[in-house]
Amino acid sequence: MTGLLTFLDLALATASIYFVHQLYSQSHKNAAPLPPGPRQLPIIGNLLDMPSEKEWRKFAEWGEMWDMLEKKGSIYSERPMLQMGGELVGWKNTLVLLPYGDRFKSYRRNFHRSIGSHTSMSRFYPVEESETHKFLKRLLSTPDDLIKHIRQTAGAIILHISHGYEVEVTGDPFVELADIALEQFSLSTAPGNFIVNLVPSLSFLPDWFPGAGFKKTAREWAQTLDEMIEKPHKYVKEQIAKGIAKPSFTADLLGNSDVDAGQEFDIKWSAGSLYGGGADTSRLFYAFFKAMVLFPDVAMNAQAEIDSVIGQDRLPSLADKTNLPYVTALALEVLRWHPVVPTGFAHVVKEDDIHNGYLIPRGTLIIPNIWKILHDPKTYASPMSFDPTRFLGPNPEPDPRQVCFGFGRRICPGRVLADASIFISCAMTLAVFDISKHVDVSGQVVEPIVDQTTGIISHPTPFRCSIKPRSEKALALINAEIERS
Repeated sequence: MTGLLTFLDLALATASIYFVHQLYSQSHKNAAPLPPGPRQLPIIGNLLDMPSEKEWRKFAEWGEMWDMLEKKGSIYSERPMLQMGGELVGWKNTLVLLPYGDRFKSYRRNFHRSIGSHTSMSRFYPVEESETHKFLKRLLSTPDDLIKHIRQTAGAIILHISHGYEVEVTGDPFVELADIALEQFSLSTAPGNFIVNLVPSLSFLPDWFPGAGFKKTAREWAQTLDEMIEKPHKYVKEQIAKGIAKPSFTADLLGNSDVDAGQEFDIKWSAGSLYGGGADTSRLFYAFFKAMVLFPDVAMNAQAEIDSVIGQDRLPSLADKTNLPYVTALALEVLRWHPVVPTGFAHVVKEDDIHNGYLIPRGTLIIPNIWKILHDPKTYASPMSFDPTRFLGPNPEPDPRQVCFGFGRRICPGRVLADASIFISCAMTLAVFDISKHVDVSGQVVEPIVDQTTGIISHPTPFRCSIKPRSEKALALINAEIERS
């Protein structure tokens, strides 16, 4: 990819790091020692140690020897300035990269008011159920298009909630635009993908300079992001002007009172930030299917609970959640087994901190290894297995939502939405479908590979599976008329 480490990048980075190193050495000459870590090279330090793919695994190796991560309140809550994804592409205006301050608080207020609690979110439950029912129909028709149907459903739910927009049956432009933009977000913010994220001064290179190809990429990706934010927002404003806007996050905030330009900016980018929830849900739901293929006993146990509690004459709903503890635990296990953001989003230390006698200098990048935390055998028994029972009984293992949705002031406000989406998706699917390993034309069973893709947002590697209705009753439920929400 353009922008990855090249000889010229390294030469420029070396010069920059040398001067930074000199300044740092003078300013911290008498400070506590830095914490231990991988051996540094002269001048360039650990630049070459930074992994460019599946970085959570390398961080896990380091963490076994040098685990210094500990949540320490407000001084660890700031976000870094990511030059490629944040500044050059423009994702700095979304909640996940926004610095802590007034605008951050404004976004949080918007989220809390609309989807921040089960009470406020409950008005959108019919949308979740209706769109998931549509997913079942599409899956019945073309089961080989699983990932396409998952993305369509996640996009439909998010766009309905964020902008009151009802997606087209296939190939919706807003859904496709969001998929592209979020993939670009993942690549542009990953720690080792672009050298300009590690050496921000490279952004001042002229476009024609060798090694500055990342600037052309950034302009193209910025255009995609701009369209993803502006087009749905314009749609809502047009609907409001016509008096036909459906209830949504954006319509509620725009139509409640007169808003100035600054408030509208916050509303627009708050709504755009919701797309991350759709990305999380689609990747989690895909991981659910892979888990059901690999662990068929789990699927059968969940189906037995659904049949016992719900019966076979209707589909589960979100109102059934408290009566389906095993299915609820299954949804939690999906969150733990496949963390969508395996390294979390980086934090920055706001001031010098002494941790166990070591200096953590102001400006240090702190990368929480979510994958490692959720796969630590000291915390989770047989962490690579998919076992919902770990969250049941008198001594359940820790709830993964305490980790995978962020820390402290940075807890994701869309967690209620994600929690509801993954539960209803799992429950409805298992109620009517049997999921098993794919058998090729020669009769050989194809074993899925347990792996996930590189990027700050990660999804399971592609796989095939068999998806068939459980019974004639299940088939009737899938084909039943969908109630309009």
